[in-house]
Amino acid sequence: MIGRLTGTLLEKHPPQILIDVNGVGYELDVPMSTLYNLPATGERVTLLTHFAVREDAQQLYGFLTATERETFRQLIKISGVGPKLALAVLSGLSVADLAEAVALQEVGRLTRIPGVGKKTAERLLLELKGKLADEIVGATGVVAPRAGGDVLNALIALGYSEKEAALAVKALPEGVAVEEGIRLALKSLAKV
Repeated sequence: MIGRLTGTLLEKHPPQILIDVNGVGYELDVPMSTLYNLPATGERVTLLTHFAVREDAQQLYGFLTATERETFRQLIKISGVGPKLALAVLSGLSVADLAEAVALQEVGRLTRIPGVGKKTAERLLLELKGKLADEIVGATGVVAPRAGGDVLNALIALGYSEKEAALAVKALPEGVAVEEGIRLALKSLAKV
């Protein structure tokens, strides 16, 4: 439907912004991570969008990065998680922090987000498990995202838990190749 908007940023009223696109004003709800990185009002901005149609409303959500938008879409697929809660999660944690919390199964990190109780946090961890694996590796800045994702997937395929695999990948040196990363990760896991 509407996948991207480019225009002039007119207003910022968290969590909502107004963008003028050739004389048409679009209201978008954005996570705080996007809001903090927007230019000043009056400047040009490009946002990726998600258009949600419900029985009682049509809502447009905006994101600066494709990763944020994809994570938002993963969140709203979860039973009991609507767009407002998904925005709250992305406002409370970066995508990288969320991916790390999921990989390490940290309920406490999610329950600190307003509106997320223990049961909701546990459901998020369960439903997102294995879906944000590449983000954790790229987020740590330790290993190249693709290589780290391959190492993580290889360790999981060998029978290690996602938590064990994520911790082993996190400890790898920067820029390591996939084969070397698997070897080093297996060596560190064998010591435990």
